[in-house]
Amino acid sequence: MLGRSDDSAERRRLVRPPRLGDLPHAIGRLLSGITRPVPVSGPVPRGGNPDAVVDCALYANGLRRGGSAPVSYPEAARQARRRRGTFLWLGLHEPDLATMRPVAEVFGLHELLVEQAVAGGHRPGVQTLGDVTRLVLRTARYVEHDRLTATSEVVETGDVTVLIGPWFAITVRHGPVGPLWAVRKELEARPEVLRQGPWSVAYAVGSRMVDSYLDVAEHVERDLERIEEETFASERTGEFAHIYQLKREMVEFKRAVLPLAEPLTRLLDSRVLPAGLRPYLEDVRGRLARAADRVGGFDDLVNSILQARLAQVSVDQNHDMRKIAAWAAIAAVPTVIAGVFGMNFDVMPGTGAAYGFYVSIAAMLLIGGGVYHRLKKSGWL
Repeated sequence: MLGRSDDSAERRRLVRPPRLGDLPHAIGRLLSGITRPVPVSGPVPRGGNPDAVVDCALYANGLRRGGSAPVSYPEAARQARRRRGTFLWLGLHEPDLATMRPVAEVFGLHELLVEQAVAGGHRPGVQTLGDVTRLVLRTARYVEHDRLTATSEVVETGDVTVLIGPWFAITVRHGPVGPLWAVRKELEARPEVLRQGPWSVAYAVGSRMVDSYLDVAEHVERDLERIEEETFASERTGEFAHIYQLKREMVEFKRAVLPLAEPLTRLLDSRVLPAGLRPYLEDVRGRLARAADRVGGFDDLVNSILQARLAQVSVDQNHDMRKIAAWAAIAAVPTVIAGVFGMNFDVMPGTGAAYGFYVSIAAMLLIGGGVYHRLKKSGWL
């Protein structure tokens, strides 16, 4: 048995495949290229997005601590917990799950809040899990264009999620629309608002979003005025696909503006909002109501313009059909006369007349001219 085992081991040693190091250099390079491992298809796990952290700062008594340079959020979180009246504002832009996991550990976020913050495209709303409130707002920006076409992008949207805790505020932005660095600068210039704590960040972000809605509405109103002028101009084209495109863009704009009224009302009715911020948030709700009224009016105006344009197309087609029918009636006069005298009969009145041809031509002109005059007078030509 021992000898048989030694023989088997010897055979395995002899028939083992040669290693690349045992071959000449040229053959080894060739086989290494052939046996190179094929990459496995499928999603590759990401190792985190360190660039997702846009800014991080501590605020105490309405002032930013530590200068304008961003600080490390784990260290800032420890300081915010220890110091009374201090809160942390962490700004993130399109973080992935690997980036949000350490953030969730530091701030004690629920896993549902983490999943919702990573995924974009949420509808405006407010939600409370434990002592953390999640506020979602849609961002909006007007896209400049020289002329509205069937493929023009009029309104570009994104979303911002604001997570408000007892001692922190985290903003997570998705999309290129609505950078918040200007919001941070404006809020830092208002220490009386910053003293209200983390909810001042929610107010500042909401105020900026509503201002952007009003700005977009002003630009869209100009587009509607231009389309209205084109629709009722004396010279117009038969194209109206750009009106449908504007209507689709208005639907996207409505999804950003109209649903925000309900979350703001819920916040104003809740007890988590500091009393000092209620007048400011009431002002935001008033401006949002103005933006919603304008957006609703835009939708009605686009529908009216579209219906008017479709009615004009129908009238133009009816006018063209009347012209075709009028010219067909005029052409029927010589056709009938020529058809009668073109019949192959041996005995037919007028076929032997010396001036029969000229009389037929004159009859065609006279009758055809009479029909043309009658149709022209009635407005068919």
